[in-house]
Amino acid sequence: MRTLRARALPALAAGAVALLLSACGTTEEPAGAAGTPSATGSSAPAGPVTVTDDRGTVTLDAPATRVVSLEWGLTENLLSLGVQPVGQADTTGYNTWDTVVPLDPETPDVGTRGEPSLDAIAALDPDLVVTTTDLPEEVIAQIEKTVPVIALQGSDASDPVGKMRRTIELLGDATGTADAADAELAAFDQAVAEARTALDAAGKSGATYTMADGWIADGAVSVRMYTPGSYLGGVAGLAGLKNVWTGEGDPAYGLGVTDVEGLTDVPEGAHFLYAANDAEDDPFADGLKDNAVWEQLPFVEAGAVHRMPDGIWMFGGPRSGIAWLEAAVAAITQ
Repeated sequence: MRTLRARALPALAAGAVALLLSACGTTEEPAGAAGTPSATGSSAPAGPVTVTDDRGTVTLDAPATRVVSLEWGLTENLLSLGVQPVGQADTTGYNTWDTVVPLDPETPDVGTRGEPSLDAIAALDPDLVVTTTDLPEEVIAQIEKTVPVIALQGSDASDPVGKMRRTIELLGDATGTADAADAELAAFDQAVAEARTALDAAGKSGATYTMADGWIADGAVSVRMYTPGSYLGGVAGLAGLKNVWTGEGDPAYGLGVTDVEGLTDVPEGAHFLYAANDAEDDPFADGLKDNAVWEQLPFVEAGAVHRMPDGIWMFGGPRSGIAWLEAAVAAITQ
């Protein structure tokens, strides 16, 4: 069992490998102190709180109020709950890729998601650090020597939406904002129901699609496919959309890699939804411009290529799921 103690970290140097996700892209008031109303209006319990993350049991002396986040999806969830992180890994990157729930740009930066600065974390005197298990265990162990760590698997391709729900519920418990977590999930469920209704009304129930992002390196375009086991693939499935990509994805995030030739496997009639960001070249509109294979793909010829709005984090929480689903329904029913 790991017990919460609000102590400063010693000066340590961190070394870590880059995360899988680093290859990609109104801030609410912070929750109140333990025993006082939070920004969401719920009252945080004053006593100890015990939660179970993906490494074991964590007992907190009181709900955490000074939280450092080392992963963008967790940050989005904290902000949705009304908890303003006191420190963030790659603050600029977050506000580039996840504008659905903006982070105060003045939030202290504690390094990259794959290689956080333990000195920077220590300087903030946090009572909790949240991260994913993508961060190497040895780095988590260094942080955990003096500051409790909640470490969660980033996703679960066998149940991506269930994993999202469990994640925000756990963060709500850890920060005394369980009521806000319930409200976020209720809003998500309502958005799914509204999406199903809109698709039915447009005669698009069961519409087929596939989803991707990508990057350009040395003039070549690599394409990353989002299988039904990806978080957004799971969200789309709840609304009745059918993901027609049959390639395998990784067991955590449900992602697979292909190239433009591999896209010839996408059946005729499917919509092609993709994520990009103005901070980088568009891998499809720019990287595949005048590419003969791309131009002859059925979804390209049919005008069924849809760039999703920037700033919807593909590995986020309920609010990213809602924003993406609304954009996907609008694209498919236009």
